[in-house]
Amino acid sequence: MNTTFLPAIDLLGTIAFAISGAFAGVHKDMDLFGINVLAVTTACGGGLIRDLLIGITPPAACLNPFYVTVAAVTANIIFLILKMHKAMPARAFQVYDSMLFVFDTLGLAAFTVNGVMVGVSSGHSDNLFLLTFLGFLTGVGGGVLRDLMADQVPDIFRKHIYALAAIAGGLTTGLVLPHVQDPTGAMLAGFAVVVLLRCLAKHYRWNLPKIS
Repeated sequence: MNTTFLPAIDLLGTIAFAISGAFAGVHKDMDLFGINVLAVTTACGGGLIRDLLIGITPPAACLNPFYVTVAAVTANIIFLILKMHKAMPARAFQVYDSMLFVFDTLGLAAFTVNGVMVGVSSGHSDNLFLLTFLGFLTGVGGGVLRDLMADQVPDIFRKHIYALAAIAGGLTTGLVLPHVQDPTGAMLAGFAVVVLLRCLAKHYRWNLPKIS
């Protein structure tokens, strides 16, 4: 199976989630170490949980330092940019939600697809439920850990059908895969579904029902 597109998806997801984690740390007034921890946790947490679930031990994040390093470098770049421009945080926080949405959406889409493809490469291509769950877990796991560590209710529980977008993207990728020779098409389809649903949910303020 040709998966040459997968490293690009991995890198995009790592950088996007690291940025969202770093901004969350800055927003919570954390120091440099805290910002780095949130960035790395957001970028690598979902994949680590996924690997443990399907018996990949040690998890890939613990064997290959590349993505942890990318996340840490990204976090430090964000820190330096904001540190060097003292007046920037006030303006940055005005667009914080919008920036976090963009990077969260790109990371969610990339890692949802990544989770499905890891499931396929691990020999579970015939189990659509498991593939969808692995995509969902990879997509939302790091963000949930980030939000818990930042002492806030995880986005997955409260806004913009976050979880449903990941489920739909994972399901789309798994459904399309058996019908294409090159998995890139299935990956792009799943990626597009996540991004589209997230953007529509934000624009039209779609949320699941609440009591209040």
